[in-house]
Amino acid sequence: MDHPMQLAQRYVAGDAWLAQCSAHPDLVRQAWQTDDLATLASGESWLVAESRLVTGMAAAVRIREEQRGPVLADPELDRAWWLVPTGGAGELAGVRQVTVQPAGWSLHCPPTGQQVAGRWWLWRPDGTGRLTDPAVLAAAFGPGGHRLSAAGMA
Repeated sequence: MDHPMQLAQRYVAGDAWLAQCSAHPDLVRQAWQTDDLATLASGESWLVAESRLVTGMAAAVRIREEQRGPVLADPELDRAWWLVPTGGAGELAGVRQVTVQPAGWSLHCPPTGQQVAGRWWLWRPDGTGRLTDPAVLAAAFGPGGHRLSAAGMA
């Protein structure tokens, strides 16, 4: 179990990383200070792989925790947004349950430690820049959604 101070430090690190993914980190922080969603454009640091929330949760349980990057959820819209590396669109092209949004697509997100406008991070950014490997995500969504073992990873 994480100590409250450790959680707070992880939230700070995750928020700092997210803000730095923006061309305007100060605007991101400003939005969060007023309990608004911040707008972050995909493409520079990551791409967004979008799925239905229910389908995404089924896929997420097939991915080992250490292989899962940040995932933002909006239950009202039934959407999950996975942050994947910028070169990951090709790996996910054949996965019909996932839409990879183009570079420049706007992701409206809360800070890592709170819910805003019904959105929250299912798996929070931790400040390290870890993203979900698109091959792992494709396998989790793919036929049968096979769980990948550590031995099966390159």
